[in-house]
Amino acid sequence: MGKRFYIDFCCFVLMIISVKVYPGSGKEEIVKLNDKEYKVYLKKPAEDGKANIELLKFLKRNFKIKVKIIKGVTSRNKIIKIGD
Repeated sequence: MGKRFYIDFCCFVLMIISVKVYPGSGKEEIVKLNDKEYKVYLKKPAEDGKANIELLKFLKRNFKIKVKIIKGVTSRNKIIKIGD
């Protein structure tokens, strides 16, 4: 009898979204405007990259996958890549 081979396929969700960040708002909340646009309210202020770090952690918790800022590191309007 021949050997059986099993192949595991991993599914990586890849999405590019636009996010408007409201740092120092005193709350953590994500508001979906449509499939590609979100508003994110963060507790941390926009100084020394604190809000960006909080944003990445918050999005990772919500989407349960790797996230990365690909545009807008110093802006409130950001383009985020979700997935690998």
